[in-house]
Amino acid sequence: MTAIAPGAPGRPSVPDARFGERLARARSLLGPRGVAALLIGVGADLRYLTGYAAMPLERLTMLVLPAAGRPTLVAPRLEAMAAAISPAIRAGLAEVAPWDETDDAHALVARLLRPEASAGGRVLISDRLWAMHVLGLQRALPGAHVGLASELLREIRMIKDADEIALLRTAAHAADRVVEQIVAGPLVGRTEVEVSREVRERLLDEGHEIAEFAIVASGPNSASPHHDAGERVIRAGEPIVLDIGGSLDGYCSDTTRVLWVTGGDPAQGPTPEYRRLFDLLQAAQAAATAAVAPGVPCERIDAVARDIIAAGGHGPDFFHRVGHGIGLETHEDPYMVAGNAEALRTGMAFSVEPGIYLAGRYGARIEDIVVCGPHGPDVLNQSSRDLRVVAG
Repeated sequence: MTAIAPGAPGRPSVPDARFGERLARARSLLGPRGVAALLIGVGADLRYLTGYAAMPLERLTMLVLPAAGRPTLVAPRLEAMAAAISPAIRAGLAEVAPWDETDDAHALVARLLRPEASAGGRVLISDRLWAMHVLGLQRALPGAHVGLASELLREIRMIKDADEIALLRTAAHAADRVVEQIVAGPLVGRTEVEVSREVRERLLDEGHEIAEFAIVASGPNSASPHHDAGERVIRAGEPIVLDIGGSLDGYCSDTTRVLWVTGGDPAQGPTPEYRRLFDLLQAAQAAATAAVAPGVPCERIDAVARDIIAAGGHGPDFFHRVGHGIGLETHEDPYMVAGNAEALRTGMAFSVEPGIYLAGRYGARIEDIVVCGPHGPDVLNQSSRDLRVVAG
Protein backbone atom coordinates (compact mmCIF):
# COMPACT_ATOMS: atom_id res chain seq x y z
CA MET A 1 0.00 0.00 0.00
CA THR A 2 1.34 3.43 -0.97
CA ALA A 3 0.68 6.41 1.27
CA ILE A 4 -0.74 9.56 -0.33
CA ALA A 5 0.40 12.76 1.35
CA PRO A 6 -2.29 15.32 2.25
CA GLY A 7 -2.13 18.30 -0.07
CA ALA A 8 -0.33 16.26 -2.75
CA PRO A 9 -0.16 17.71 -6.28
CA GLY A 10 -3.41 17.15 -8.13
CA ARG A 11 -5.38 16.86 -4.87
CA PRO A 12 -8.22 19.41 -4.57
CA SER A 13 -7.70 22.14 -2.01
CA VAL A 14 -9.25 25.35 -0.71
CA PRO A 15 -7.34 28.37 -2.10
CA ASP A 16 -6.06 30.93 0.41
CA ALA A 17 -8.30 33.65 -1.03
CA ARG A 18 -11.36 31.64 -0.07
CA PHE A 19 -10.63 32.26 3.61
CA GLY A 20 -10.87 35.99 2.94
CA GLU A 21 -14.31 35.44 1.43
CA ARG A 22 -15.39 33.40 4.44
CA LEU A 23 -14.14 35.98 6.93
CA ALA A 24 -15.88 38.75 5.01
CA ARG A 25 -19.12 36.77 4.83
CA ALA A 26 -19.07 36.05 8.56
CA ARG A 27 -18.32 39.70 9.36
CA SER A 28 -21.15 40.90 7.11
CA LEU A 29 -23.61 39.02 9.30
CA LEU A 30 -22.41 40.49 12.61
CA GLY A 31 -23.72 44.06 12.43
CA PRO A 32 -27.25 43.24 11.23
CA ARG A 33 -27.58 40.80 14.14
CA GLY A 34 -26.23 43.15 16.75
CA VAL A 35 -23.12 41.05 17.34
CA ALA A 36 -19.91 42.78 18.42
CA ALA A 37 -17.57 39.88 17.61
CA LEU A 38 -17.06 36.23 16.89
CA LEU A 39 -14.68 34.42 19.25
CA ILE A 40 -13.63 31.19 17.60
CA GLY A 41 -11.56 28.60 19.44
CA VAL A 42 -9.85 25.43 18.26
CA GLY A 43 -11.97 23.24 16.00
CA ALA A 44 -13.80 23.10 12.72
CA ASP A 45 -15.03 26.72 12.83
CA LEU A 46 -11.45 28.00 13.19
CA ARG A 47 -10.25 25.78 10.37
CA TYR A 48 -13.15 26.88 8.18
CA LEU A 49 -12.45 30.59 8.67
CA THR A 50 -8.64 30.55 8.67
CA GLY A 51 -7.40 27.17 7.44
CA TYR A 52 -5.61 26.71 10.77
CA ALA A 53 -5.89 23.21 12.28
CA ALA A 54 -4.70 24.29 15.73
CA MET A 55 -3.72 21.82 18.40
CA PRO A 56 -6.43 21.31 21.07
CA LEU A 57 -4.40 22.53 24.04
CA GLU A 58 -5.43 23.92 27.40
CA ARG A 59 -3.66 27.11 26.26
CA LEU A 60 -6.10 29.42 24.51
CA THR A 61 -6.01 29.75 20.73
CA MET A 62 -8.77 32.06 19.49
CA LEU A 63 -9.73 33.98 16.38
CA VAL A 64 -11.13 37.37 17.35
CA LEU A 65 -13.32 38.61 14.51
CA PRO A 66 -14.86 41.97 15.46
CA ALA A 67 -17.69 43.65 13.59
CA ALA A 68 -15.18 46.38 12.73
CA GLY A 69 -11.41 46.14 12.86
CA ARG A 70 -8.78 43.67 11.82
CA PRO A 71 -9.20 39.94 12.63
CA THR A 72 -6.62 38.67 15.09
CA LEU A 73 -5.54 35.14 15.89
CA VAL A 74 -4.60 34.92 19.55
CA ALA A 75 -2.16 32.03 20.03
CA PRO A 76 0.27 30.80 22.68
CA ARG A 77 3.80 31.82 21.71
CA LEU A 78 4.94 28.21 21.31
CA GLU A 79 2.25 27.84 18.61
CA ALA A 80 2.79 31.23 16.98
CA MET A 81 5.04 29.96 14.19
CA ALA A 82 2.52 27.30 13.19
CA ALA A 83 -0.28 29.88 13.28
CA ALA A 84 1.75 32.26 11.12
CA ILE A 85 1.92 29.85 8.19
CA SER A 86 -1.80 29.06 8.22
CA PRO A 87 -3.64 30.17 5.06
CA ALA A 88 -5.44 33.24 6.43
CA ILE A 89 -2.31 34.59 8.11
CA ARG A 90 0.08 34.02 5.23
CA ALA A 91 -2.48 35.68 2.91
CA GLY A 92 -2.47 38.76 5.14
CA LEU A 93 -6.12 38.36 6.12
CA ALA A 94 -5.44 38.40 9.87
CA GLU A 95 -2.52 38.86 12.21
CA VAL A 96 -1.18 36.74 15.05
CA ALA A 97 -1.15 38.04 18.62
CA PRO A 98 1.10 35.69 20.61
CA TRP A 99 0.87 35.44 24.38
CA ASP A 100 3.37 34.18 26.92
CA GLU A 101 2.92 31.56 29.61
CA THR A 102 2.38 34.11 32.36
CA ASP A 103 -0.05 36.28 30.34
CA ASP A 104 -3.82 36.29 30.79
CA ALA A 105 -4.98 35.17 27.33
CA HIS A 106 -8.64 35.88 28.10
CA ALA A 107 -7.78 39.44 29.05
CA LEU A 108 -5.85 39.77 25.79
CA VAL A 109 -8.99 38.79 23.88
CA ALA A 110 -10.98 41.36 25.83
CA ARG A 111 -8.47 44.10 24.97
CA LEU A 112 -8.75 43.29 21.27
CA LEU A 113 -12.51 43.82 21.23
CA ARG A 114 -14.20 47.14 20.72
CA PRO A 115 -15.56 48.68 23.95
CA GLU A 116 -19.17 47.76 23.21
CA ALA A 117 -18.31 44.05 23.55
CA SER A 118 -17.67 44.49 27.26
CA ALA A 119 -20.48 47.00 27.81
CA GLY A 120 -23.56 44.98 27.11
CA GLY A 121 -22.65 43.90 23.58
CA ARG A 122 -23.22 40.43 22.15
CA VAL A 123 -20.34 38.07 21.41
CA LEU A 124 -20.74 34.66 19.83
CA ILE A 125 -18.32 31.93 20.88
CA SER A 126 -17.51 28.50 19.47
CA ASP A 127 -20.11 25.91 20.39
CA ARG A 128 -17.46 23.46 21.56
CA LEU A 129 -15.15 25.86 23.36
CA TRP A 130 -13.81 24.34 26.58
CA ALA A 131 -15.75 25.42 29.66
CA MET A 132 -12.56 26.78 31.27
CA HIS A 133 -12.23 29.25 28.39
CA VAL A 134 -15.91 30.19 28.41
CA LEU A 135 -15.65 31.06 32.10
CA GLY A 136 -12.39 32.92 31.52
CA LEU A 137 -13.95 35.03 28.78
CA GLN A 138 -17.00 35.76 30.92
CA ARG A 139 -14.68 37.05 33.66
CA ALA A 140 -12.74 39.18 31.16
CA LEU A 141 -15.94 40.50 29.51
CA PRO A 142 -18.32 40.82 32.46
CA GLY A 143 -20.81 43.01 30.61
CA ALA A 144 -21.01 40.96 27.40
CA HIS A 145 -23.97 38.83 26.40
CA VAL A 146 -22.63 35.47 25.18
CA GLY A 147 -24.23 33.31 22.49
CA LEU A 148 -23.20 30.43 20.22
CA ALA A 149 -21.29 30.98 16.99
CA SER A 150 -23.41 28.36 15.22
CA GLU A 151 -26.23 30.92 15.26
CA LEU A 152 -24.31 32.59 12.45
CA LEU A 153 -21.73 30.17 11.08
CA ARG A 154 -24.11 27.27 10.39
CA GLU A 155 -25.62 29.31 7.54
CA ILE A 156 -22.21 29.66 5.92
CA ARG A 157 -20.76 26.21 6.60
CA MET A 158 -23.84 24.24 5.53
CA ILE A 159 -23.43 25.23 1.88
CA LYS A 160 -20.31 23.64 0.44
CA ASP A 161 -18.50 25.30 -2.44
CA ALA A 162 -17.02 23.41 -5.38
CA ASP A 163 -13.63 22.97 -3.70
CA GLU A 164 -15.22 21.55 -0.55
CA ILE A 165 -17.34 19.14 -2.57
CA ALA A 166 -14.24 18.01 -4.45
CA LEU A 167 -12.50 17.33 -1.13
CA LEU A 168 -15.51 15.42 0.21
CA ARG A 169 -15.59 13.39 -3.02
CA THR A 170 -11.88 12.62 -2.73
CA ALA A 171 -12.35 11.46 0.87
CA ALA A 172 -15.39 9.36 -0.09
CA HIS A 173 -13.54 7.64 -2.93
CA ALA A 174 -10.61 6.90 -0.62
CA ALA A 175 -13.01 5.26 1.85
CA ASP A 176 -14.60 3.33 -1.03
CA ARG A 177 -11.21 1.88 -1.91
CA VAL A 178 -10.71 0.78 1.68
CA VAL A 179 -14.10 -0.97 1.64
CA GLU A 180 -13.01 -2.95 -1.42
CA GLN A 181 -9.71 -3.85 0.20
CA ILE A 182 -11.50 -5.18 3.29
CA VAL A 183 -14.05 -7.06 1.19
CA ALA A 184 -11.13 -8.90 -0.44
CA GLY A 185 -10.36 -10.45 2.96
CA PRO A 186 -9.21 -12.25 4.93
CA LEU A 187 -12.03 -11.96 7.47
CA VAL A 188 -13.14 -15.34 8.83
CA GLY A 189 -11.14 -16.34 11.88
CA ARG A 190 -9.94 -12.82 12.65
CA THR A 191 -11.23 -10.70 15.49
CA GLU A 192 -13.28 -7.57 14.87
CA VAL A 193 -10.59 -5.43 16.42
CA GLU A 194 -7.94 -6.88 14.10
CA VAL A 195 -10.01 -5.97 11.06
CA SER A 196 -10.80 -2.56 12.56
CA ARG A 197 -7.08 -1.89 12.98
CA GLU A 198 -6.53 -2.81 9.34
CA VAL A 199 -9.29 -0.42 8.27
CA ARG A 200 -7.61 2.43 10.13
CA GLU A 201 -4.23 1.66 8.59
CA ARG A 202 -5.71 1.51 5.10
CA LEU A 203 -7.57 4.82 5.55
CA LEU A 204 -4.25 6.44 6.41
CA ASP A 205 -2.57 4.75 3.45
CA GLU A 206 -5.30 6.15 1.20
CA GLY A 207 -4.51 9.72 2.25
CA HIS A 208 -6.57 10.30 5.38
CA GLU A 209 -4.68 12.17 8.06
CA ILE A 210 -7.10 10.84 10.69
CA ALA A 211 -8.89 7.47 10.78
CA GLU A 212 -11.67 8.52 13.11
CA PHE A 213 -13.72 5.33 13.33
CA ALA A 214 -13.73 1.79 12.00
CA ILE A 215 -16.85 -0.09 13.09
CA VAL A 216 -16.57 -3.81 12.38
CA ALA A 217 -19.75 -5.37 13.76
CA SER A 218 -20.11 -9.08 13.10
CA GLY A 219 -22.95 -11.51 13.74
CA PRO A 220 -25.26 -10.31 16.53
CA ASN A 221 -23.05 -7.25 17.02
CA SER A 222 -24.32 -5.96 13.67
CA ALA A 223 -27.55 -5.03 15.50
CA SER A 224 -25.62 -2.37 17.48
CA PRO A 225 -25.32 0.74 15.27
CA HIS A 226 -22.24 2.14 17.05
CA HIS A 227 -20.63 -1.15 18.03
CA ASP A 228 -17.10 -0.89 19.39
CA ALA A 229 -15.03 -3.55 17.63
CA GLY A 230 -13.91 -6.16 20.13
CA GLU A 231 -12.38 -9.59 20.50
CA ARG A 232 -15.25 -11.49 18.89
CA VAL A 233 -13.98 -13.83 16.17
CA ILE A 234 -15.68 -13.44 12.79
CA ARG A 235 -17.34 -16.67 11.67
CA ALA A 236 -18.70 -18.05 8.43
CA GLY A 237 -22.45 -17.71 7.92
CA GLU A 238 -22.95 -14.22 9.37
CA PRO A 239 -23.10 -10.56 8.36
CA ILE A 240 -20.59 -7.80 9.04
CA VAL A 241 -21.60 -4.14 9.16
CA LEU A 242 -18.57 -2.08 8.13
CA ASP A 243 -18.87 1.64 8.96
CA ILE A 244 -15.66 3.59 8.37
CA GLY A 245 -14.47 7.16 8.09
CA GLY A 246 -12.01 9.85 8.97
CA SER A 247 -10.71 13.10 7.49
CA LEU A 248 -8.65 13.83 4.43
CA ASP A 249 -7.23 17.36 4.16
CA GLY A 250 -9.75 18.25 6.87
CA TYR A 251 -12.86 16.97 5.06
CA CYS A 252 -14.60 13.88 6.32
CA SER A 253 -15.50 10.50 4.90
CA ASP A 254 -18.24 8.23 6.27
CA THR A 255 -19.62 5.15 4.56
CA THR A 256 -21.29 1.92 5.62
CA ARG A 257 -21.53 -1.34 3.71
CA VAL A 258 -22.72 -4.82 4.64
CA LEU A 259 -20.86 -8.06 3.97
CA TRP A 260 -21.92 -11.67 4.46
CA VAL A 261 -19.06 -14.12 4.90
CA THR A 262 -19.46 -17.76 3.85
CA GLY A 263 -16.02 -19.16 4.57
CA GLY A 264 -16.15 -20.55 1.04
CA ASP A 265 -19.15 -22.77 1.81
CA PRO A 266 -22.26 -21.89 -0.28
CA ALA A 267 -24.42 -23.45 2.43
CA GLN A 268 -23.26 -20.67 4.76
CA GLY A 269 -24.76 -17.95 2.55
CA PRO A 270 -27.32 -15.34 3.61
CA THR A 271 -30.56 -16.70 5.01
CA PRO A 272 -33.80 -15.84 3.18
CA GLU A 273 -34.88 -13.75 6.18
CA TYR A 274 -31.72 -11.68 6.09
CA ARG A 275 -31.97 -11.16 2.35
CA ARG A 276 -35.53 -9.87 2.75
CA LEU A 277 -34.39 -7.49 5.47
CA PHE A 278 -31.48 -6.27 3.38
CA ASP A 279 -33.58 -5.82 0.22
CA LEU A 280 -36.06 -3.72 2.19
CA LEU A 281 -33.23 -1.59 3.56
CA GLN A 282 -31.64 -1.16 0.15
CA ALA A 283 -34.94 0.00 -1.33
CA ALA A 284 -35.40 2.51 1.48
CA GLN A 285 -31.89 3.90 1.11
CA ALA A 286 -32.25 4.25 -2.66
CA ALA A 287 -35.63 5.99 -2.38
CA ALA A 288 -34.40 8.42 0.27
CA THR A 289 -31.39 9.29 -1.89
CA ALA A 290 -33.57 9.81 -4.96
CA ALA A 291 -35.76 12.23 -2.97
CA VAL A 292 -32.88 14.69 -2.51
CA ALA A 293 -33.48 17.97 -4.36
CA PRO A 294 -33.43 21.69 -3.60
CA GLY A 295 -36.50 22.77 -1.67
CA VAL A 296 -37.24 19.35 -0.18
CA PRO A 297 -37.52 19.52 3.63
CA CYS A 298 -34.72 17.70 5.45
CA GLU A 299 -37.29 15.69 7.40
CA ARG A 300 -38.72 14.38 4.13
CA ILE A 301 -35.52 12.43 3.39
CA ASP A 302 -35.89 10.70 6.75
CA ALA A 303 -39.61 10.04 6.18
CA VAL A 304 -39.11 8.44 2.76
CA ALA A 305 -36.78 5.79 4.16
CA ARG A 306 -38.78 5.34 7.36
CA ASP A 307 -42.09 4.85 5.59
CA ILE A 308 -40.68 2.09 3.40
CA ILE A 309 -39.08 0.29 6.33
CA ALA A 310 -42.25 0.62 8.41
CA ALA A 311 -44.38 -0.73 5.56
CA GLY A 312 -42.05 -3.73 5.45
CA GLY A 313 -42.75 -4.48 9.10
CA HIS A 314 -39.53 -3.11 10.61
CA GLY A 315 -40.54 0.39 11.71
CA PRO A 316 -39.48 -0.09 15.36
CA ASP A 317 -36.16 -1.58 14.20
CA PHE A 318 -35.06 1.69 12.57
CA PHE A 319 -34.48 3.97 15.53
CA HIS A 320 -32.01 6.67 14.48
CA ARG A 321 -32.21 9.62 12.09
CA VAL A 322 -31.51 8.88 8.46
CA GLY A 323 -28.63 11.30 8.10
CA HIS A 324 -26.35 14.07 9.30
CA GLY A 325 -24.50 16.88 7.61
CA ILE A 326 -20.81 16.40 6.90
CA GLY A 327 -17.85 18.60 6.04
CA LEU A 328 -15.01 19.57 8.35
CA GLU A 329 -16.91 17.59 10.99
CA THR A 330 -18.38 14.13 10.61
CA HIS A 331 -21.62 15.33 12.20
CA GLU A 332 -22.74 18.90 11.48
CA ASP A 333 -25.78 20.75 10.12
CA PRO A 334 -28.10 19.95 8.44
CA TYR A 335 -29.68 16.85 9.99
CA MET A 336 -32.10 14.59 8.11
CA VAL A 337 -34.51 13.94 10.96
CA ALA A 338 -38.19 14.29 11.78
CA GLY A 339 -38.97 17.82 12.93
CA ASN A 340 -36.34 19.53 10.76
CA ALA A 341 -38.41 21.34 8.14
CA GLU A 342 -35.42 23.28 6.80
CA ALA A 343 -35.36 23.09 3.01
CA LEU A 344 -32.44 21.45 1.25
CA ARG A 345 -30.27 23.83 -0.75
CA THR A 346 -27.74 23.25 -3.48
CA GLY A 347 -24.38 22.46 -1.89
CA MET A 348 -25.63 20.84 1.30
CA ALA A 349 -23.75 17.60 2.04
CA PHE A 350 -25.05 14.85 4.30
CA SER A 351 -25.30 11.12 4.86
CA VAL A 352 -28.24 8.94 3.87
CA GLU A 353 -27.99 5.89 6.14
CA PRO A 354 -31.11 3.99 7.16
CA GLY A 355 -30.61 0.86 9.23
CA ILE A 356 -32.59 -2.12 10.51
CA TYR A 357 -31.48 -3.76 13.75
CA LEU A 358 -32.85 -6.93 15.36
CA ALA A 359 -31.32 -7.11 18.84
CA GLY A 360 -29.56 -10.38 19.58
CA ARG A 361 -29.74 -11.52 15.96
CA TYR A 362 -28.31 -9.18 13.32
CA GLY A 363 -28.65 -5.83 11.62
CA ALA A 364 -27.77 -3.89 8.49
CA ARG A 365 -27.08 -0.30 7.43
CA ILE A 366 -26.22 1.29 4.08
CA GLU A 367 -24.64 4.75 4.06
CA ASP A 368 -23.60 7.16 1.35
CA ILE A 369 -22.53 10.79 1.46
CA VAL A 370 -24.83 12.79 -0.78
CA VAL A 371 -24.62 16.39 -1.97
CA CYS A 372 -27.80 18.22 -2.92
CA GLY A 373 -27.16 19.19 -6.51
CA PRO A 374 -29.15 21.79 -8.48
CA HIS A 375 -31.38 19.09 -9.95
CA GLY A 376 -31.08 16.16 -7.55
CA PRO A 377 -28.64 14.01 -5.60
CA ASP A 378 -24.92 13.85 -6.25
CA VAL A 379 -23.84 10.61 -4.55
CA LEU A 380 -20.18 10.77 -3.58
CA ASN A 381 -19.63 7.13 -2.58
CA GLN A 382 -19.38 4.73 -5.49
CA SER A 383 -18.78 1.29 -3.95
CA SER A 384 -21.51 -1.32 -4.41
CA ARG A 385 -24.52 -0.99 -2.12
CA ASP A 386 -25.47 -4.64 -2.63
CA LEU A 387 -25.10 -7.26 0.07
CA ARG A 388 -21.52 -8.38 -0.54
CA VAL A 389 -21.46 -12.15 -0.23
CA VAL A 390 -17.80 -13.10 0.12
CA ALA A 391 -15.79 -16.12 1.15
CA GLY A 392 -14.06 -13.98 3.73
